[in-house]
Amino acid sequence: MDDSEDGLMMPPANFSMVWRGVFRSGFPTRKNFPFLHTLRLRAILYLCPEEYPDTNQKFLEDEGIELLQFGVIGNKEPFDEISETVISAALTAVLDVSNHPLLIHCNQGKHRTGCLVGCVRKAQHWSLVAIFDEYRRFAGDKARVVDQQFIERFAVPTADTLNMKRSSDGFPRRIASDGEPAKAQTCSSTHAEIRAILDGAVQLHW
Repeated sequence: MDDSEDGLMMPPANFSMVWRGVFRSGFPTRKNFPFLHTLRLRAILYLCPEEYPDTNQKFLEDEGIELLQFGVIGNKEPFDEISETVISAALTAVLDVSNHPLLIHCNQGKHRTGCLVGCVRKAQHWSLVAIFDEYRRFAGDKARVVDQQFIERFAVPTADTLNMKRSSDGFPRRIASDGEPAKAQTCSSTHAEIRAILDGAVQLHW
């Protein structure tokens, strides 16, 4: 695979590591595929409600990457608000080590991605000051107060709750690499693994 320009690999906009095995970015384009190939991703967690583009879907099929679509609208006053239920389900997918390496993205990698990562950080016991600082570093002058309010209000599930079996009813679709809806899956991480992520990742605050 070599769709890069002059042999250079280009990460997607707003690309960064969240912690080992979990990454975030804006929407990947064709020129980013060689870079994503090096990450050996198992799954991409997509936070937009729109259908995934055919070109990107073909890349996932070629790479054997599973698409986890948790489509939400962004927080926009006065009427649009991200679903806390969907973000809770997405958080469970992020903490499931069987999905790692995992890339989280929306369109720009700023608002919806920033909200989910902020909720992850809250689960990792970061202070709100640190969470909002990270959010603003990616959102820049497009930072939204409503996003930060959402993160502050978000009720973090306990490790026991995250490890419980979840019904697929009402939860976003999970799409296998062949484009067909995958069977409903539960968080396969053990309670100890989830606890280790939530406790150990606190040290990854920079």
